[in-house]
Amino acid sequence: QVQLAESGGGSVQSGGSLRLSCAASARLPGSRCLGWFRQAPGEGREGVAYISGPGETKYADSVKGRFVISRDKVKNILFLQMDSLKPEDTAIYYCAARLDAVCPTVVDRPSAYNSWGPGTQVTVFS
Repeated sequence: QVQLAESGGGSVQSGGSLRLSCAASARLPGSRCLGWFRQAPGEGREGVAYISGPGETKYADSVKGRFVISRDKVKNILFLQMDSLKPEDTAIYYCAARLDAVCPTVVDRPSAYNSWGPGTQVTVFS
């Protein structure tokens, strides 16, 4: 089973930026779906950004225009560039992969993802 590990979280002032990375313990086929999710205190896990095998992306309305998801298939790393951060972006951020199927188009159902990292904390203060 491929293991995922996030990094790059931290504390930042409102309006600032962070870049999250997600490294895989083994090669991730380039055809797989990858995604970023987050969970704020007292709330459920929500999808933030998704990327398909061919590179199609989809974002939650709350982060459109501020976050960018990308992947380096050679280095086996998934990224989330987060700009113009707001206090409401404060959460634990998780990367996830759907390992059991190819992904010709974006899949935005968290239940479809079967490999998850342990999460990294992002705190945005005003």
